[in-house]
Amino acid sequence: MGYAHDYAAAIMRRNRVGMEPIGFVPNWPDGPRKTKYYPGVDSLPLPTGDYPAEATLERGLDLSGTEPPGGERPFDLAALSGMLLDSYGLTGRRLGVQANSDLNALPFYPLANWSRGTASGGGLYPLSIYWISGPSGPLPPGVHYYATRHHAMQRLLTGDVSGEVRAALGEGAPGPGSTDQYLVVGVKHWQNAFKYNSFSFHVVSMDLGAAVQTWRMWARARGLSVEPALWFDEERLARLLGVRTEEEGIFAVIPLAWEGGERSAPAAPTTAANASVRHRDVERSRTVLTFDAVLTMQAATAEQATARPAPGALAPAAAPPLGESERLPLPPAEPLTTDVRTALRSRRSSFGRFDARRPISAAQLATCLAAAQAGARLGGDTGHTEDPPLAKLYAIVSHTEGITPGAYAYDPDAHELQLVKDGPLGLFLQKNYFLANYNLEQAGAVLVATVRTAAVLDAVGDRGYRLVNATIGAMAQTLYTASSAMELGCGVALGFDNISYIEELGIEDTGEAPLLIMMIGNERPDPADFRHEIA
Repeated sequence: MGYAHDYAAAIMRRNRVGMEPIGFVPNWPDGPRKTKYYPGVDSLPLPTGDYPAEATLERGLDLSGTEPPGGERPFDLAALSGMLLDSYGLTGRRLGVQANSDLNALPFYPLANWSRGTASGGGLYPLSIYWISGPSGPLPPGVHYYATRHHAMQRLLTGDVSGEVRAALGEGAPGPGSTDQYLVVGVKHWQNAFKYNSFSFHVVSMDLGAAVQTWRMWARARGLSVEPALWFDEERLARLLGVRTEEEGIFAVIPLAWEGGERSAPAAPTTAANASVRHRDVERSRTVLTFDAVLTMQAATAEQATARPAPGALAPAAAPPLGESERLPLPPAEPLTTDVRTALRSRRSSFGRFDARRPISAAQLATCLAAAQAGARLGGDTGHTEDPPLAKLYAIVSHTEGITPGAYAYDPDAHELQLVKDGPLGLFLQKNYFLANYNLEQAGAVLVATVRTAAVLDAVGDRGYRLVNATIGAMAQTLYTASSAMELGCGVALGFDNISYIEELGIEDTGEAPLLIMMIGNERPDPADFRHEIA
């Protein structure tokens, strides 16, 4: 039994038994940037690109089961640029009046909160996105860093090192095997840990899933394909990128089918075996702290990084089936006809704006459940199509038309609810939430995402912790985007008593761990906001 078991147990108990360091207070004036900074490197501004109206969220998710699969088309520079902009680029400024703790700082430009299509824990965005391009690309081959503030690629290394990535992926990697174009995703731990300390690893691994799922929805709607690899030689890629895994873990690789890529012979890894990025990120913080739990989790989850799970390996960790008691059929999911770009750019957290006087419809709840469950499959080497899903959803219903208040389990195959506990649970929800930015009782429903974390770790080892949380992050991002398409308020939170939810849902014996609560509901009409784009 590896360290990840201990860390997962500590996460479940953290609101009853605090994690070290007890009493930690972030040094906000000395915080890091929300990006890496490579001074003196060349930058290539990227195009914004058009997004066709027919590339709807319905195509990106296929909740109806009638849309064609993605993957027919290859990427080109315009597609890659648009996907990065709509997911991690800065697309607007947050100035709405809401209940989060950062409200007073928002009008000040140095403290501005910029909106992005992808959600991130605490709004910290610790992912580093690298584009490793071979000869088939539109630029001279090399390693580029995606600079989110400028929507530009910054050249860190010149030369074809795509063979190194291919060698690090090893046999059986997902995606086109002959490609020489890759996205590599790192996590700069201090960028999140300065606020969340030992809790940080739990948060950033959800951020990974949120970003990858954004890419999967965006690409599928355009006829493209994103299939992530979470198992690969992490140390080899860290050396190539010039980073230390203690400071920046390498969490995912996405091979990209590229326009004209089939005409380029794959580069041999031996030609670039000693290549490494020499440019270094310049840290803003004068004092950078480390946390034992984060360091140990990084090491534990990297130890078996190349041991890619075999087909069926995760089957023993599947979400438990529902029982035989009475079911409540749900209406069909509503068609999500908004294009993915529009849905992503209007995505935001509700932060205290829910209004119980305006209940949601049963069809809206059904669509949200179906969308969130669709996000539970990340593709690539995170599971095989024949494997049952790892995650299970519960809905605590408070203000939904036609559905009696209570807690329900969701059956995605039958698209039905099964009653777990009858009666209003608003008092339970608010009593077990520890922040002041939401009144959970005002939401139409609170969705609870669970995974049998210990069973996943038993099945595939400590690296499975990244998979568990990436799955949860993907579900949250899908729900956010679907809610945006329906003009429905949405918010997610980690600040709740996990143990109380286990007891309330009666899942003590199933091994399920409640990992995230996701609120949906109508918001108060005409909220105060500032239209920065027309100022």
